[in-house]
Amino acid sequence: MTTSPLHEGDLTEDGEPTRRDFIHIFGIATAAAGAGAVLWPLVHQMNPDASVLALSTKEVDLSAVPVGQAIKVMWQGKPVFIRHRTTEEIREAEGTPLSALKDSVARNDNVSGQAEATDAARVTAADGVARPEWLILVGVCTHLGCIPLGTTAGENRGEYNGWFCPCHGSHYDLAGRIRKGPAPDNLQIPPYEFVTDTVVKIG
Repeated sequence: MTTSPLHEGDLTEDGEPTRRDFIHIFGIATAAAGAGAVLWPLVHQMNPDASVLALSTKEVDLSAVPVGQAIKVMWQGKPVFIRHRTTEEIREAEGTPLSALKDSVARNDNVSGQAEATDAARVTAADGVARPEWLILVGVCTHLGCIPLGTTAGENRGEYNGWFCPCHGSHYDLAGRIRKGPAPDNLQIPPYEFVTDTVVKIG
């Protein structure tokens, strides 16, 4: 029985690749490295720059916010309401039965997506700790994106002493939960964590 002679590019008799195989492998590897070098700047330029990253989070000092008052800050172009609730406000929010709510979902980015809209679930931070004295929520009505009133004392807070959207008549309670009007969902709770007892980082 005869065998055909080895040609350049075939395996040698001991099974080792020939010089042609090595050149092919080296060429493919070089082409892949070159393609990666060309594509990397294109991919990298699509990453957000430092100014955008700086806006992704916001630290707020709450030490000057007295009990019973609220402030409005801007985060990622959206208003965020931070309310320092009184003992009475906390008690009223905690005492609201879930059956009285239009939206029974917490809408809190810091807890499970389907957590019930209890007051405790609405004031839970990213570390899993509920701080009932601080209510932090995105101040955008869930109906058509208006900004509800009620961030400072003296404004019309609606029928539930929380927030009121005068554009279409949506009323939110002391936990930012929709109670009356066309808005379908509770006000969203953004991701946040307390970096100290009085400084909160949103985002």
